Amino acid sequence: MSLTKNDRKIQSPSGNVLPSESFAEAIAGALHRQYDQTRAGVKTVVTLTGANERAVRNWFDAKNGPNGEFLIALCRHSDQVLDTVLTLSGRIHHVRARKVEQARQKVGEILLLLQALDDDESSNVERRTQRPKISI
Repeated sequence: MSLTKNDRKIQSPSGNVLPSESFAEAIAGALHRQYDQTRAGVKTVVTLTGANERAVRNWFDAKNGPNGEFLIALCRHSDQVLDTVLTLSGRIHHVRARKVEQARQKVGEILLLLQALDDDESSNVERRTQRPKISI
């Protein structure tokens, strides 16, 4: 008995039911979130993964999902796809940990910028408050 096209999206060949949102739909959503800002999103993914353009279009349209090799390549280049795969695999705590680490890095960058601005301001104040020495 062969699976229908719809069954391919809902069930794995072994009969294990995937989460309510199918794998192909979840990956398509992640690809759209990550690459829809540009008109060449499909071509960008083709370049990053080395996959066939038709296959990548099918990923974007949720007709199929990428196989393991291409999924790894997508995870390497797309935080959205990585978060989706971790969420689908029940590893939501890894997603949260990644977001906390990213937030820490951004806060560190902001603190460095503030320190640089403060240093610039304090050096300008020192220059303005210094009176020139007059020698007689």
